[in-house]
Amino acid sequence: MPKAPRPDSPYWTLHRQFARLNTAVFRATRGRFGAGFRGSPVLLLDHVGRRSGQARTSPLIYLDDAPDLVIVASKGGTDAHPAWFHNLMAADTAEVELPGGLRRKVRPRVAEGAERDALWPRLVEVYRPYATYQSYTERRIPVVVLEPA
Repeated sequence: MPKAPRPDSPYWTLHRQFARLNTAVFRATRGRFGAGFRGSPVLLLDHVGRRSGQARTSPLIYLDDAPDLVIVASKGGTDAHPAWFHNLMAADTAEVELPGGLRRKVRPRVAEGAERDALWPRLVEVYRPYATYQSYTERRIPVVVLEPA
């Protein structure tokens, strides 16, 4: 099984810088630019760090499953969920920004069982690397449904 890069590696530093740039471009153009990544749609998730209390924004690939939005907690290393996932699940509600500057309050929940099984292949269609990523981690990557709050 390939090892995931360490959080302080040049890969993750570049990843964080790209995420900040993507967020700035998305907001400055109201989603005309920065609303896609490798052909997949991107939204901005605003959340609060549960330890720091600081506001954070994460650009994430999503699936529009109206009226819900669906995201995947994939980037956290091979054995850990990402910090934004923990921040999101610790909050009652969060806010997302969609292309066009549309903001929406959402309530997160993790899809389980048949619901997850139905959503996973649709998410892989939207972004093929999810399947590759799942193949080299033993953790079950959470599928998060963002319901309107």
